[in-house]
Formats: sequence, structure tokens, C-alpha cells
Amino acid sequence: MIRFSLPRRRQLRIVSLAAAGLLVASVATAPASNAAVTPDAEAVATATTAQAATATTAGLGVDEISSSPNLRQIANLPKQAPFDTLASLGTDMAFQGRYAFVGNYNGFVIYDIGQPSTPKIVSQVLCPGSQNDISIYGDLLFLSTDSSRTDDSCASTAQPASVKESWEGIKVFDISDKANPRYVKAVETACGSHTHTLVPAKDRRSVYLYVSSYSPRAEFPDCQPPHDSISIVKVPVKDPTAAAVVATPNLFPDGGYGGIPGQTSATSGCHDITAYPAKDIAAGACMGDGILMDISDREAPRVINRVRDTVNFAFWHSATFNNTGTKVVFTDELGGGGAATCNEVVGPNRGADAIYDITGRGDARTMVFRSYYKIPRVNADTENCVAHNGSLIPVLGRDIMVQAWYQGGVSVWDFTDSTKPKEIGFWERGPLSDTQLVTGGAWSTYYYNGHIYSSDIQKGLDVLELNDWRTWTANLVRFRELNVQTQAGYLSW
Repeated sequence: MIRFSLPRRRQLRIVSLAAAGLLVASVATAPASNAAVTPDAEAVATATTAQAATATTAGLGVDEISSSPNLRQIANLPKQAPFDTLASLGTDMAFQGRYAFVGNYNGFVIYDIGQPSTPKIVSQVLCPGSQNDISIYGDLLFLSTDSSRTDDSCASTAQPASVKESWEGIKVFDISDKANPRYVKAVETACGSHTHTLVPAKDRRSVYLYVSSYSPRAEFPDCQPPHDSISIVKVPVKDPTAAAVVATPNLFPDGGYGGIPGQTSATSGCHDITAYPAKDIAAGACMGDGILMDISDREAPRVINRVRDTVNFAFWHSATFNNTGTKVVFTDELGGGGAATCNEVVGPNRGADAIYDITGRGDARTMVFRSYYKIPRVNADTENCVAHNGSLIPVLGRDIMVQAWYQGGVSVWDFTDSTKPKEIGFWERGPLSDTQLVTGGAWSTYYYNGHIYSSDIQKGLDVLELNDWRTWTANLVRFRELNVQTQAGYLSW
């Protein structure tokens, strides 16, 4: 999710319909060689503002459920106190054995999902600091803090980033006792940690965290422009208290994309990185640029290819490889996750996924654009909706993924043919309100060991069951641990 600094608050807020109209106007309009031309930004802004004046009630009613026959909800566990407020946004997820770990702007929750139809809360840790993106490795849990705090404790309060003593970065917890997680270490990183990606060392004695952050400002002592780098935190598995930043590689030594004010984001860091450690590659979604990296040297990732879409992509948000590592799907979070962009005005190519084939070998690998994918349903103007976090479904011989679209719900889609992606299943709720835009919907939706789990910003944990002949082979694949941004390969044919 995009964060906004006013001056340093990186929290998502309740967005009015008028603001949504302005955000939808943040579209790319400059020509590009491998993307279609879109309507001009002024026309889009005018049309959207007119729509915003009268809230639409077309489509589903408030909280009404709609789905394809092959996808059904089997459980929902609502948010519990102290995470049951509108401001306590549910965020990203990770999995291990019978447990799901879900971040929240106010901390994190551990669920027992041994019986997927009856998930249970094992523990909740109150530790405010958006977004609290999460990853797991053995007995360690890592949490991203990207809001300026008075200190690194879980009792900290908000404090402007212009104060030198303010803190943002990575927190490390010992989760050997799932009922009583223990905070063991904090590591400060430049510009905080909006997201992080876990990359195991090749000897497995340590793990690396590739920390993505952005939006530097001259008045921020610990987030100075230009910020064209990521922070790499090394964590010795047997001594996590020795965790420290070991490198800050500059990914854009010649400068990133300058952006178009009010339309496309300039590159000033990365939003998210997906690593495929077994293949020594990673894909970075870096605001105005999409990059492919060689990570064979874990402490010195190298950019080997870079792509840009100045017509249809406003903000490069996240990435997913296919199982063979021959394709990568990038998402565009048009409107920052707080706007209604799944409508006829915005159209099918913005706020969407872009599918790239990876051609060539070694340092000669390049990413070649093939097509866009966006959910084929029109959502109400009171629903924030845009492409967000998803994962591969480990289907043998095909490229199928499940993806969250905020209040657009959950989409299962096939991109085996890169040029002709198609949806094969969906599930969604109606809007939180039929009169105003209230931020909600599925933040992350991932497949794990036979079921689909969705972290809903306001509604808590949803569990879905997919019954489709095209995906039945996924039941043959089991993971002991899953961090989606640390892509795990599986045997296929």
C-alpha cells in the first residue's frame, strides 16, 4: 500500500469520495513502447469528480457476498480487541506449519489454522507502527515499521521524522512459544521499513532482510534524498540480537524515473521486492521502475534489467514470479489503495497487473511486456479497489495465482498464456458503506496448503476453499513455511 507523508505519517486514512476522484487522476499519460495509450488525465479527473458527487449503489449491497461457483468462504474470524477499530488495519501474512501470522497497523496476530474452517487466535501482540509487514523464519518473526516513532519499543508513540532521535526499521521477535512472542531486537534503517523481503543465506546460518522504503525529505535526518537504495539487514539465526545493517546497495546509480507530478510516481527507493532464492533472482517494484536483480551475492544484489510504463502504471507496487522464473507479474497500486479504481472510467489497463516474460540468460535477461490483467467486474465508487498482494497457486504445469483487490475482493486467474490472462474464480464482499468510501477489503490473499487465506483490512481473517479441476494438483504440494515475497519453488512438469 502506498504511504503518504504529511509530514511523515505513513498511515492509510479514511478517504472521501472527492479525494478518491483526485487519486484516480494519478494516471500515466506519456507514451511508451510496450503499452497502450490511455485517456488523458484531465478527462479522467473531470469524469471521476462528477461520479464522486453522487455515490453509486449499483452492484452488491453492504457486506453482501458474491462468488463464482468454484470458490466459497468456509470461515471468517473478525478482528478482536485491541485490533478491532477502523484504524487497526489488517496487513500482510506469513505461514508456518499450522499457524498463520497476520500483521496489523497496531501489531500482529498469530492464528491456529490447523482446522481451516475453525481458525483460532493463539496470541496478539500490541506493537504499533505501520504497516507491520511480516515474515517468518524458524523461531523468528520480523516486523516492518514505517511510521516515525519516539523509540524502538512497543510502547512508542508517533513522533515527527524531523526529530533526529525518532526511530523506524525492523523489529525481531522470538516466536518459539506461539502463545507468548518475545521481542528481542530492533534495527533502524534509512527511511524506515515499508516492506521487507526475507532471503536466506546460502549456508542457512543467517537470513537477510531486503528492506524497502521511500519518500526521502531534506528535513528528515535519517531519510535524506536521494534515496536510491535498499537496506540489507543480516540476522544470525542462532544469535538474532546481533542483527545489523550490512549493506545499502544503490540500485539506481544513474537516478530513478523522475515521474510526472500528479500522474506517475518518481523512483526514490522501492516499495516491495520479491526474491526467488533458489534461482538467485529478485524483482523489485520501485515506484516508477520495475527491476530484475541477480542476488547470487546476497549482500550485493545487482540490477540486470529495468522496465518502465509511463502510460498505464502510476505506482509499481509488488511482483510475483511464475514457478519457472520465466515470467514476472508487477502490480500497479493506482491511488495508493485508497481510491475506487475498478470502474469504467479508469478502465482495464490502470490499477492492474502487468505480465512480463523474462527472456535471455544471465546478465542478458530482459523483461518483455505481454499484457495487462484486471478483475472483470465494475465496483462501486464507495469501494477502494486496485491490484494488491497475491501468490502463486502451486498448480503443476500452469501459471495460476490468487490475488487481493481490496474491496474488489479475491481473484483467481490464469496467466499460462502471457498474452491472454483470464479469471477462473472470484469471491468478494459488497462495500463497507453505500454512501462513503471507507478503506477496507482484502490486503493480502495467499494460497497455503490447500486453502486460500485472506487478510481483510476491517473484517479480519477469511478462509476460502477452491474447488476447480484446473487447480486440483495444488493439493499435492505442501510447504512447511511460506513467506510469499520469498518465493518457494515446487516440482512441476
